[in-house]
Amino acid sequence: MSESTVLHQPILRAQNVTKRFGGLTAVDAFSVELQSGEIVGLIGPNGAGKTTVFNLLTGVYKADHGAITLRGADTCWLTPDRIAGLGIARTFQNIRLFKEMTVLENVKVGFQPVKRQSIFGAICRLPRCCQEEKEIEREALALLELMGIADLKDARSAGLAYGQQRRLEIARALAMSPKVLLLDEPAAGTNESESADLQALIRRIREKFNLTILLIEHDMPFVMGLVSRLLVLDHGVTIAEGTPEDVRRDPRVIEAYLGQGAEA
Repeated sequence: MSESTVLHQPILRAQNVTKRFGGLTAVDAFSVELQSGEIVGLIGPNGAGKTTVFNLLTGVYKADHGAITLRGADTCWLTPDRIAGLGIARTFQNIRLFKEMTVLENVKVGFQPVKRQSIFGAICRLPRCCQEEKEIEREALALLELMGIADLKDARSAGLAYGQQRRLEIARALAMSPKVLLLDEPAAGTNESESADLQALIRRIREKFNLTILLIEHDMPFVMGLVSRLLVLDHGVTIAEGTPEDVRRDPRVIEAYLGQGAEA
């Protein structure tokens, strides 16, 4: 493979990915190519199959048909932890934190897929393992600082406000040192000011960590002002793809959101 081909190879590619649950086709021939550094939106009405796509990309579900590659490597039959170790991290529509752990402990958990030392080393408190633990704590604190919640490091995560929990979940995902970050409704429950701050934060972490970001979002002003392009799902089928302005005017998208015969 030539250097030119490598440089232009998508970092994440899904080709004709299909997932069925019994007689229901949740995702039908879904395809996407994400280039390094892109922020791409995945939108659609409730039940369109968006979170199922995330579950397929992260190995929670196995595709019935199609192919998924990360930096050219086939991930279709890998376990979620292996895929996370290769460079895909995600957040969830329903926040999944360890409620009884502190904020700092939640972020430190995120380093597990990329830790270098063994369980034996941790039990025996080998010097290299102790040094790595110190590095992890330092990096975890830096992520909390970036998220604006470092002052809450010793608080139980269950006691955080909703928006703070969202930021903590992003920090934990970043702890995995991903190349691709999947965000599932990051702006849910935020007000207009918080939404604007979150837009700026997502752009900042994209630049700081050289990330490619795919996000699901129902807040249209938020997603339209953030992404370079959009894919629209309806009943598991991609009905539109393009720039935010192109998608906004697409009659199929208007119909999917507003119903038969709706006008823009």
